[in-house]
Amino acid sequence: MEHTPGQSVFARLEPLLEQVSKPIQYVGGELNSTVKDWDCGGHGPGGEELTTRWALMYPDAYEVGVPNQGVMILYEVLNEREDALAERTYAVWPDLEALMRERAVPQFTVDAHRSVRDFDVLGMSFSTELGYTNMLTALDLAGIPLHAVDRTDEDPIVVAGGHAAFNPEPIADFVDAAIVGDGEEAVLAVTDLIGAWKAQGRPGGRAELLLRLARTGGVYVPSLYDVSYLPDGRIQRVAPRADATGVPWRVAKHTVMDLDAWPYPKQPLVPLAESVHERMSVEIFRGCTRGCRFCQAGMITRPVRERSITGIGEMVERGLAATGFEEVGLLSLSSADHSEIADITKGLADRYEGTQTGLSLPSTRVDAFNIDLANELTRNGRRSGLTFAPEGGSERIRKVINKMVSEEDLINTVAAAYGAGWRQVKLYFMCGLPTETDDDVLQIAELAKKVIETGRQVSGRRDIRCTVSIGGFVPKPHTPFQWCGQLGAEETDARLAKLREAIRSDRRYGSSIGFRYHDGKPGIVEGLLSRGDRRVGRVIEQVWRDGGRFDGWSEHFSYERWMTAAETALAELPVDVAWYTTRDRGESEVLPWDHIDSGLDKEWLWADWQDALDETEVDDCRWTPCFDCGVCPQMNTSIETGPTGKTLLPLTVLGSGRDAMLEAHAH
Repeated sequence: MEHTPGQSVFARLEPLLEQVSKPIQYVGGELNSTVKDWDCGGHGPGGEELTTRWALMYPDAYEVGVPNQGVMILYEVLNEREDALAERTYAVWPDLEALMRERAVPQFTVDAHRSVRDFDVLGMSFSTELGYTNMLTALDLAGIPLHAVDRTDEDPIVVAGGHAAFNPEPIADFVDAAIVGDGEEAVLAVTDLIGAWKAQGRPGGRAELLLRLARTGGVYVPSLYDVSYLPDGRIQRVAPRADATGVPWRVAKHTVMDLDAWPYPKQPLVPLAESVHERMSVEIFRGCTRGCRFCQAGMITRPVRERSITGIGEMVERGLAATGFEEVGLLSLSSADHSEIADITKGLADRYEGTQTGLSLPSTRVDAFNIDLANELTRNGRRSGLTFAPEGGSERIRKVINKMVSEEDLINTVAAAYGAGWRQVKLYFMCGLPTETDDDVLQIAELAKKVIETGRQVSGRRDIRCTVSIGGFVPKPHTPFQWCGQLGAEETDARLAKLREAIRSDRRYGSSIGFRYHDGKPGIVEGLLSRGDRRVGRVIEQVWRDGGRFDGWSEHFSYERWMTAAETALAELPVDVAWYTTRDRGESEVLPWDHIDSGLDKEWLWADWQDALDETEVDDCRWTPCFDCGVCPQMNTSIETGPTGKTLLPLTVLGSGRDAMLEAHAH
């Protein structure tokens, strides 16, 4: 059957949909989705096509991928251009994968059901490393060779982005390029470059295009770099290939400075099937300088850039009008840290009083939360549970990780919440932090008991609940903990078993405290993938060939499959899983991601690691003098915070959108 590029494969897909679970996730057509003409950019004088086509993939199930802000923003930014189009694709569940292989249906986009292989670029956004096996499934179903080296001019350029791309080495064999940092301006620059190359008649083919991308200094092309190793397995150096002239030694991250100039998504997608977040989200600031040493997101997204209160108000108004959602999530790494958060929440609560619109702050620091804020958040909506993340059970371990929250802070906050009528509080901690002992973890039980006791006292009720949720700590690249050894899976499990016993054994509180935790095994695999180098690619491929899919889902994850594959794939090398995970690194070791420039000075990170070992806390540079982490001068950026001194004006007629707002301004 002759295939025309850009043609829909839906006729071949449709008969398969009645045989799979949740077929709705594959049909597309969501509110605010876009389908553009395949040749929207037109043709040049010599017939050259001038459209740059992106297939954007969140390599997980539709219900997880659709609400993803990053993909949603890029989808809209690209589709606003006349000479570009973007469509979305997600990981298909194994039931559909089997049928697609049987009937030769390729990996498709949900927008126009076009074959992913027809696009110029396949952009993958990895917020977690556990999506790597799903990437291989998608490439294979698309008919794109798994290894970048085997691809031809007929294949798309496969680009990785998202937080995991800050160490692209484990997937270096499978991706053509990686882009780190904010994507808005980056995807437009890549679109310009591909458009110009197409207009010139695609000189030099794929190889020339990749070389041009690499020479910009903002796109990492792994095939243009050589890695050499020392006899003991450590990396000797990563350097541009001798023939790759003009390719930089280090690749810089992208930073969008004026968030108000990028008010995306303007038309948020409304998922057809139920998704993990049934709300409209607005990112109120980007970056975080609290300096929690475990937090990769905070380190790699510096500096802090706030959206203005008026910019936020406009996005909320437009987004609600475009979607009909009844909840607005005010997103950031620590939303209560916005310099105008009190005015934002009060202003929005005032605006939407008497409507069904509720507000939520998904991430709130204990010491930034106060009851006024809580009351504004629940004025129009429902009282959902409150979640706080002290991260460490003991005062000592909180100093190690630089999470400056005292027990007193936590108890006061919780007392205020229970006193104001909340019944349920969720506390999030980590197990396996550097220098941690059993005692540090057992103190989580004591803290939880105090929380319940406080709640009972201030509310005068017995039906107070507190859920303790524990995640295993995984050291991440570009953080002060990038050098430290991870706690082994068995040690993690043993420590958590002691904690569970400590919580359950106390009859006075046991039934009021819920306990949720992950065992240590997925953390070891995540550790292997987050701090691995190019040699880990063969492990990923082996796991995938052995049936690995959806590794982020506990019901699909198999630790045994990963360990067996690693044993086989790394057999002839001087490295193994423990070498990548539980081993401490020295100061002089070349780390696999050192050539990816997040703006942070390696010397600063090392000094912060030494401070952690000495249990020394460091302040937030938003409110204190600079600590020379390196980001601002190196990236030519600066911290951008309010207050702007502006307030949200009331909306005269709710629901009639922009006209009402303009009218309000006119008076």
